[in-house]
Amino acid sequence: MFDEVPRHVFVPEAVQHRAYEDAPLPIGCGQTTSQPSLQALYLQLLELRSTDRVLEVGTGSGFQTALLSRIAAHVYSIERVAQLAQRARAALDLLRIDNVALLVGDGSIGWARYAPYDAVLVAAGAPAVPAALLDQLAVGGRLLIPIGERDEQRLQLFRKTEAGVASEVVATCSFVPLIGRYGWPADRQR
Repeated sequence: MFDEVPRHVFVPEAVQHRAYEDAPLPIGCGQTTSQPSLQALYLQLLELRSTDRVLEVGTGSGFQTALLSRIAAHVYSIERVAQLAQRARAALDLLRIDNVALLVGDGSIGWARYAPYDAVLVAAGAPAVPAALLDQLAVGGRLLIPIGERDEQRLQLFRKTEAGVASEVVATCSFVPLIGRYGWPADRQR
């Protein structure tokens, strides 16, 4: 699937020569796009099916969004930085990806209009799991989110069942902070 989505289309021209390295890359506005190996881990852990509705918090460059669109039926992606959302939309349109809806807004509150979701992927570190994201998860759904301090988090996988929510720690990681009502306050951003 990674060979079907040209990563260079999703990164600024200044770093396109590094687009196929397994490394995070700056995308502007103080944000980065994760390295492909981490994005592959996200896709593996979410166990996506072709019928799934996926909520992505943190569109960023749109590369992960494009990968999700190749597997899931519908992808709903939220980006708080309008400039990044516009660039991601342009890249998705260039590749004629039409099963993705983008919203500029606070990803920590989710996108209730299209809930429930079979999978929720959060590409920013949060101090705790936003209850709104768990509420918007379907029974049987999976939520993957980095939880912890601003500079280091634990990537955690949550599974919602009829009996409640189970979680497991998958890895240690470091993501940009999730800014929003149920994330970190914007005034404390680095």
